Amino acid sequence: MVEKAVGPNAVEQKTISKARGRWKLFAVLAVCASPLLASYFTYYVLKPSARNNYGTLIDPRTVPMPAMATRTLAGDPVTLESLSGKWIMLKAGGSDCRQACQDQLFTMRQLRTMQGRERERIERVWLITDEEPLETMLLRVNDGTRMLRAPKDIVYKWLPVEAGGNAQEHIYIIDPRGNLMMRFPKNPDPAKMKKDIGKLLKASAIG
Repeated sequence: MVEKAVGPNAVEQKTISKARGRWKLFAVLAVCASPLLASYFTYYVLKPSARNNYGTLIDPRTVPMPAMATRTLAGDPVTLESLSGKWIMLKAGGSDCRQACQDQLFTMRQLRTMQGRERERIERVWLITDEEPLETMLLRVNDGTRMLRAPKDIVYKWLPVEAGGNAQEHIYIIDPRGNLMMRFPKNPDPAKMKKDIGKLLKASAIG
């Protein structure tokens, strides 16, 4: 039996087909790995120097965003994931918003305003951990803040705190990929917070 000779063109075509197959495989793997790579990039590349940042950096791999049945004050279902693509300043707490809570909301509002043209890249979110009504004046003063009812147990289990503290004392930052990546201290310095947020916005091409 005589084997049919394979010409140079056939060999070349076979090599090209194999190369295309490899590139398709790499593309599929890249798509599947992109959320993890984005998380690594945000934490290891975009993070400020440990000597320069004011807020405490959080490794997003240790606190992935949980599935939560969050909803607006009107009862419409909405998720934090729906805000992906934006930087989020986040606070959590009950509807009985006393002075410390009001100060946090004011700080978030002012910090967003102080970013100038970059402010449209930032959303303010308050996760309300009970079902009690909010005061009308509080709603008016904080118009523009997204107020979402959220399950208390899930919220407080998710948000990391300082030793001996609780999540209500902090303002958090979530990056445009949905990674919880920074926590500011209790009674924070707004000027230092502004500097941290400005660095994040400047370093990131997303959000």
